[in-house]
Amino acid sequence: MATKHKHDDEHADIREGVRALCAKFPGEYWRALDRERAYPKDFVAALTEAGYLAALIPEEYGGSGLGLSAAAAILEEVHACGGNGAACHAQMYTMGTILRHGNAEQKATYLPKIAAGESRLQAFGVTEPTSGTDTLSLRTTARKEGDHYVINGQKLWTSRAEHSDLMLLLARTTPREQAKRRTDGLSVFLVDMRLALGTSMNITPVRTMMNHATTQIFFDDLRVPAENLIGVEGQGFRYILAGMNAERILIAAECIGDAKWFIERATAYAKERVLFGRPIGENQGVQFPIARAYAQMRAAELMVYQAAAKYEAGEGVGAEANLAKLLAADASWYAADMCVQTHGGFGFAEEYDIERKFRETRLYQVAPISTNLILSYLAEHVLDLPRSY
Repeated sequence: MATKHKHDDEHADIREGVRALCAKFPGEYWRALDRERAYPKDFVAALTEAGYLAALIPEEYGGSGLGLSAAAAILEEVHACGGNGAACHAQMYTMGTILRHGNAEQKATYLPKIAAGESRLQAFGVTEPTSGTDTLSLRTTARKEGDHYVINGQKLWTSRAEHSDLMLLLARTTPREQAKRRTDGLSVFLVDMRLALGTSMNITPVRTMMNHATTQIFFDDLRVPAENLIGVEGQGFRYILAGMNAERILIAAECIGDAKWFIERATAYAKERVLFGRPIGENQGVQFPIARAYAQMRAAELMVYQAAAKYEAGEGVGAEANLAKLLAADASWYAADMCVQTHGGFGFAEEYDIERKFRETRLYQVAPISTNLILSYLAEHVLDLPRSY
């Protein structure tokens, strides 16, 4: 956007580089992909080649060794330029689980290949058809047999599985009724999908309202080497919580980018569109929704920055990550609706890209966690109200 904020200066070089890269992938590129529900492989390859997808990987493993705020800046700019980081953002937020809880051998084996683009870690297998966001009720099982775990079950909404080599998979290693605590008994595995595809693992694409490359996966006696267990068996839920907080912060940054894109488009159109002999932007009925969208975006933006800073400092960010996700998703959705309204009929025309971005940003009221669950979290854990579920 034309208006610069002091926060932008912290990662000005990164933002400028991402904008230059995104200029090579204009609206026409994303529009064509959207029609065919195709994966933006050239865009992802360019991000990988430029090193942006290795932002969080330490330098010793070939990455950039940057913090979460830098990753947030990268994804925000992708969205502010009219693109969609959902094609590859998982490679950033899954890093936390491996970096914090993987052993030295796992890091040395996988991180250099991921940083170099030789292996792609994009799939995050958590949600199931019956459990939804009730992660602790998942039914996929992992049974220890000698030096392997045998995995059976299914996952839903595992995006990018068809375009990923590796997947972080959460499965139950202890029956729920035998677990001492509700959060015990789940384990995380790093699965090399290339070894199992078509035999003990089948991937089915799920067509959705937007081009999200999401799938359903069935596991039938999938054998995973025991050495691919991340951390300690049964502690997996705790391991992925940090990844989930990172995910919420990064997707909140994407929402900020979306909001900025909608506001910029609406502002430009309101200046140039003439009706009844004057630009429609002279009317307060057009001005005020744009100004309100800007105010909401700026407030949410500050929350995203604070959440990222606390995450980088190693502090607990449950409240901040959820607040950032809630406020940013609301800001982007309000801005999207405002932008369509400002454009009138043209807001529905494919060539303007607004209807595509409108569909894409609507997702974040629901995923990766629904607005209602965030409100429940804040009520219980911040305001000390009784548990509601």
